[in-house]
Amino acid sequence: MDLRLEAFKRLLDIMDDLREQCPWDKKQTLESLRHLTIEETYELADAILDGDLTELKGEIGDLFLHMVFYCKIGAEKGAFDVTSVLHGICDKLVHRHPHIYGDVKATTEEEVKTNWEKLKLKEGKKSVLAGVPKSLPAVVKALRIQEKVKGIGFEWENKEDVWEKVNEEMTELAEEVNNNMPIDQIEGEFGDVLFSLINYARFIGINPENALAKTNQKFIGRFTKMEELLKSDDYSIEEANLKLMDQYWEKAKSFE
Repeated sequence: MDLRLEAFKRLLDIMDDLREQCPWDKKQTLESLRHLTIEETYELADAILDGDLTELKGEIGDLFLHMVFYCKIGAEKGAFDVTSVLHGICDKLVHRHPHIYGDVKATTEEEVKTNWEKLKLKEGKKSVLAGVPKSLPAVVKALRIQEKVKGIGFEWENKEDVWEKVNEEMTELAEEVNNNMPIDQIEGEFGDVLFSLINYARFIGINPENALAKTNQKFIGRFTKMEELLKSDDYSIEEANLKLMDQYWEKAKSFE
């Protein structure tokens, strides 16, 4: 037997055992697993960001388990099972890759994405944006929205025009703030700034979610180091003033 199939069968058999014999596994439902799956997904994302391939291997395994668990529950409900799920995704991939399994020509990544979005509309999607999950984090959601509308040609021509839009939105935000406009209006303008910056990031080949996550990590690292340095010099972070913290912030940066 193919080693891959053998490993997958082992996981399926263990899932059967756990569902039948383990008190915790027997109690789980689609709803109870949901928040755990979200947590596991974030742990996988952290492993990718950290570049920890050993950790990543383990997190992928955890998610495999969750997918098999959902299939097991689906089979118990008579709704679907692992076989129908796998055939379903295989059929979808074949259908949406006519440049591989058909006679459509697509030689670039952009042509593939365009074909993908058009095929989804032909499949009955009411809108190009219908597939964007409602609960996605805002930065990721903005990026997905922009990528999807690009797939049907709704796109800026160049990065210079996008940067001009960023400056336009920044000016409008500043005017709202300076004129002491209602907070909901300022919030709207701030959102426009973020949306346009995410668009610009996409144009210059940067994933804004990854960029912000790395900046968060960098800040956490510097701040933690600053706390350590203050403590080593017998200063309390709670009692340190801003000037002192700025001095130790610069010292922390020098350790990078």
